[in-house]
Amino acid sequence: MTSSPTATPKQLFTVLLAGSLVLLVVHTLGRFIYTPLLPYLVADNQFSAPDGAAVATWNYLGYLMGAMLAIRWHRIDQIRFMLPLFLAVHVLTTLIMTQTDNLTVISTTRWLNGVANGVVFVQAPALILEWLVLRNRATMSGLVYIGVGAGLLVSSGLVSGTADFLEGAQRWWPAAVVSIPLAWWGVMQLRKLDVPVREHDDSGQAITNTPLIDRASIPLFLSYAGAGLGYILPMTFLPLLAKIELPDGHFLQDGTWMLVALFTIPAPWLWNKLGAIMGDLPALRLNFIIQLAGVLAAVLWPGAIGLVLCAVLVGGTFLGTVLLTQRIGRALHPHQGPRLSAAMVALYGFTQMVGPWLTKQWLDSGGTLVSAFGIGVAALVFGLVFAFCVPRPEVWHSRY
Repeated sequence: MTSSPTATPKQLFTVLLAGSLVLLVVHTLGRFIYTPLLPYLVADNQFSAPDGAAVATWNYLGYLMGAMLAIRWHRIDQIRFMLPLFLAVHVLTTLIMTQTDNLTVISTTRWLNGVANGVVFVQAPALILEWLVLRNRATMSGLVYIGVGAGLLVSSGLVSGTADFLEGAQRWWPAAVVSIPLAWWGVMQLRKLDVPVREHDDSGQAITNTPLIDRASIPLFLSYAGAGLGYILPMTFLPLLAKIELPDGHFLQDGTWMLVALFTIPAPWLWNKLGAIMGDLPALRLNFIIQLAGVLAAVLWPGAIGLVLCAVLVGGTFLGTVLLTQRIGRALHPHQGPRLSAAMVALYGFTQMVGPWLTKQWLDSGGTLVSAFGIGVAALVFGLVFAFCVPRPEVWHSRY
C-alpha cells in the first residue's frame, strides 16, 4: 500500500473555495436568485404569479434531468468534461434571460439552466469529496455548501441593490455579470484536482457496489423526498408572500430573503457539528422538527412574525438536511461515490419540481399563497415520519 497524498491548508482552502464559488454560481445566481426576483418580475408585468410558479417548475424539471445525467455520467473523467461544459451553459442561459420577455423563451431557458444546475450541483461536490477522501479529509466536504449560503446573501444584495434602476429582463444582468469570472476561476481550479478513477478501496480490494435501493435506504429516500417538497415552497415564494402580506415599503419585503441568506451561511458548519455530537440520524430528526416549525409559522401567523420565523428556521436547516442525508446514505452504501449523490439530488429535484407545480394548481383553483404553504407542512411531516424509520448504519451493517 502507498501512503495517502497530503494537502496543505492553502490547497484545502483553494479547493473548498472553488467548489463553494461554483455552487454559488449555479445554485444561487442560477436558481435561488429567482426567488427575490419573482415579486419584481410580477410587478413589472413580465408574467403573472401563476406563470412565475410554472417557470420555477420548468427550472426544477431541468434540475432533475441534470441530476439524472450525473447518475449516468459519474466517472471522474466524465466529470472533468461536463463541469466546464455545463458552467458555460449556465452563463449562456443567464445572458439569454437578460434579452427576453417572451414566456416560452423564459421557460425554455430556465429549464436548460436547471439542467446545468443539476449536473454541477452533483459533480462539483462529488469530485471534491473524492479528492478529500484520498487525503483523509472527507469530514471537510460539507464546507463546500457554505457557497450556497453566501450566494443567497449575494443574490439578495444583487436584486435589492439594483431594484430601482433595472426592469423586466434587465434584472438578470447582475447575475450574468457576476457569474462569468466566478465560474471561470472555480472550474479552472477543480479541473486541476488529482483524482484517479478508483477501482480498489484503501485495503486493495476491488470495490463492489451495494444496491442503492434496499430496506435501509428506502425510508431515507422517502424522508429526503419530503424534505425537498417541504423546503422548496418558502425558498421559492417567501419574498412573494411578504409582498402580498406586508404594506408597500416594509423592510421585510426584501428582508425575508436576507434573513434566509444570513441563517444559511453557518448552517453547514452547525449541522456537521451537531451530527458529530449527537449522531447523524438524531440530528436529521431534529433538523426536520425545526424546519417544520418554520414552514408552519408562515401558515399559523401570517404577517411579519410568521415570515421572520419561516426565513430563520428554514434558512438555518435546509442545507443541514442535505448534508446529513448524504452522509447517512454514504454510511449505508459506502462504495457508491458520486452515483449515490446523484440519485439523492435527482429525487430532491423531482420533489422540488412538484412543489411549484402544486402551488400553481392551488392558486389557479382559487387558493391563497399562504395556504399553499400547508403543502410544505404536510411534506415535512411525511419526511419526519420516515426519518424515524431509517436504521443506524452500524446496526444495518451488523445485521448478519
